[in-house]
Amino acid sequence: MPSCVLAYSGGLDTSVILGWLQDEGYDCHCVYVDVGQPCEDREAILKKAHDCGAKSARIVDVQEEMIRDFAFPVLQWQAKYEGIYLLGTSIARPIISKACLQVAREVGAEAFAHGATGKGNDQCRFQLAAEALDPTVKIIAPWRMKSFRDKFPGRTELIEFCDIKKIPVKASASKPYSSDENCLHISYEAGDLEEVDNCGVKVPDFGMGVSPQEAPDAVEEVSIGFEAGVPVSVNGKKLSALDVVQTLNTIAGRNGVGRIDIVENRFVGMKSRGVYEAPGITTLYAAHLQLEQLTLDRDLVNLRDRISPEVARDVYYGFWYTPKMDALLAFIKEAQKPVTGEIKLGLYKGNIEVHGRKAEHSLYDAEIASMEGGGSYDQTDAEGFLRLQGLPSRVQGTVRPRSY
Repeated sequence: MPSCVLAYSGGLDTSVILGWLQDEGYDCHCVYVDVGQPCEDREAILKKAHDCGAKSARIVDVQEEMIRDFAFPVLQWQAKYEGIYLLGTSIARPIISKACLQVAREVGAEAFAHGATGKGNDQCRFQLAAEALDPTVKIIAPWRMKSFRDKFPGRTELIEFCDIKKIPVKASASKPYSSDENCLHISYEAGDLEEVDNCGVKVPDFGMGVSPQEAPDAVEEVSIGFEAGVPVSVNGKKLSALDVVQTLNTIAGRNGVGRIDIVENRFVGMKSRGVYEAPGITTLYAAHLQLEQLTLDRDLVNLRDRISPEVARDVYYGFWYTPKMDALLAFIKEAQKPVTGEIKLGLYKGNIEVHGRKAEHSLYDAEIASMEGGGSYDQTDAEGFLRLQGLPSRVQGTVRPRSY
C-alpha cells in the first residue's frame, strides 16, 4: 500500500482525513507537531490515531527550535506583514512541514497530507516548504480535491463519517469564530469576524491575556537582555528561547499587551480579517528596536528597513526554504552582532513605554549629542557639510528657478 504522513491534530478535520486516506488505500503515519498549541492530553491524541487505524503516531516537539531558528531571526528583521502582523502562524508552518518530512523519510512515506483549505495561506506554506525540502514528495490536500468536498460538503457530513467509522470527536456547536494557537500567538478569524464592522476586541475567549481595560492600574517594569540581537534573559534571569517568549507571554499578557485587528491580503488574493494576540513577541519587538537604536548605524538600519517588508511577505507566503531566505538570514545574523544589551520597559494597559537602555556597543555619545557647550562636536563643521549637500539644489535653482 502507498503510505503518507499526515499532519495530525486529533480534531474533527484531521480525524476525518485520516479515515478518508485509509479508504483511499493509504497507510497513514500521524504526526502531531507540537508548536505550543493547547492540548489537555497528548497521549490521548496518539491513542485516538492508533485506534482509528494509523500505522504509526508520534508527537514531535519543535517549540524551542521554532522560536530560536524561525521566530527570532524574523524578530531581528523587525518583519511585520503589512506593517502590523507579527507572523505567528506563518512562522509555525514551515517547521511543521519539516517535522513531517523528517518522519516521512524515516518511515519511507512518499506523500505528505494536511488539512489546510484551498482558500487560506497555510496550504501555500505547507506545500512550498515540503516541496523545497523534498521535490519528489506527493502533496495530498483533501480540501482542494473535488471528490473530498463532494463527500464532505459541510460539518454535518464530517460528523456522520466519524459516527460510521467510530471516530471519537467532540461534535459541539460551531464557535462564532475559528482560532489557532501556538507559543507565539493566537489567531482568531472566520465566523462573526467575517463581518468587518464587528468589534474584534469583543472576541469572548482571548487566551493569552486580559484586555487593556482589565489590566492592572499600575505600570509593571520588565527588563529584557539581548546578545547579538537574540533575546536571552528576562528580569536578569538567563532563559532558553522558548522560556523567554513564554515568560513574556505571561507578563505582557496580564498587562493587556499585544492585540491587533487587521484586514490582510492573503497570498491567494483575497482579503481576510484577522484578530491576533501576541503579548510576548510584541514586547520583544519593542525592546529589540530600542536596543538597535543605540547600537546600529543609520545606513544599516535604513537598508534593513527597506528589505524588512519583503522578508515579511516571503515568510507570510511560505518561501522559507529558499536561497533568498538563506542569504537574508545570513545577512541579518551579521548585522545583529553589535545588538547586545538590556532594555527596561514599562507595561501599562496595552501600552509599552521605554524606562531604560544599556548597550555594550552603544553608538550614542552624550558629549557629542549634548545641547550644552563644549564637547567633541564642532558646530562650524556643519557649514561646509551643508554647502556640499546643497550644491545640487543651488545649481537646479539657477537653471530652473522655482516660483514661490
